[in-house]
Amino acid sequence: MTNPTGQANPGSPVTAPVLVTGGTGTLGRHVVPLLRAAGREVRVLTRNPRPAADGVRHLAGDLMTGEGVDAAVAGAEVVLHLAGDAKHDEATTRTLVAAARRAGVRHIVYISVIAADRVPLGYFRAKHAAEQAVAGSGVPFTTLRAAQFHDLALKTAAAMAKLPVVPAVNGIRWEPVDARDVAERLVELALEAPAGLVTDLAGPAVRTLGDLTRDYLAAAGKRRPMLPLRAPGAVGRCYREGVNLAGPGADRGARSWEAFLAGTFPAGAAAGAAGRVRTS
Repeated sequence: MTNPTGQANPGSPVTAPVLVTGGTGTLGRHVVPLLRAAGREVRVLTRNPRPAADGVRHLAGDLMTGEGVDAAVAGAEVVLHLAGDAKHDEATTRTLVAAARRAGVRHIVYISVIAADRVPLGYFRAKHAAEQAVAGSGVPFTTLRAAQFHDLALKTAAAMAKLPVVPAVNGIRWEPVDARDVAERLVELALEAPAGLVTDLAGPAVRTLGDLTRDYLAAAGKRRPMLPLRAPGAVGRCYREGVNLAGPGADRGARSWEAFLAGTFPAGAAAGAAGRVRTS
């Protein structure tokens, strides 16, 4: 089997360490235990080191300045790049892949967003630029594009629910996916041969932003008046056309938005489910 650079993939020994950036974030908190369950030694690149525990070492490093990155990457066979910062994604990714190239890393796994090259928003542009940095690094790689996490949908809905009148933006459609499903897929990919840009991963169903907000309000036991709004401009048109949605051949996570809310707000989600009203 060959990797995306055209070189034979020699495979990584089971005992080789895996370096994870963003290992303490929403996704990393799921990825790290899964790697340990697979028997891999894990290093987490962090600005705030802590004592090693249960096969996980936290190593000080800064992807903005590059300080400590070479030392963290040295000897790692696989790097999972989960850290994200829309303002600096390209620069920090270039710092990481340069260190990986110097260290002879055999596989970089990068998490991106569906339609990174098609949605005219700064976040998507930054993710696409980072994708290109990974693909052009000369290091064998795998890039997974995923839909918005349930956690982001919750944060977005909660922020809008603070307004006296909550906007129901029904032209924006998402396919929210559970971070645990994404973590499981990333670990599978990390332990396999580099595969380049792989099949997108989205949630099991399409929901409008208005739907997500109504669901949140019901689950959290909140009452707010809602005002239907149309997303304006090129971005709004892009979302109405479904450019951000995964295609029919995409992989689908198993955990639904409703199940996520039920786990977050057990009493409210159960009470609100029967009376939920949807619009499109």
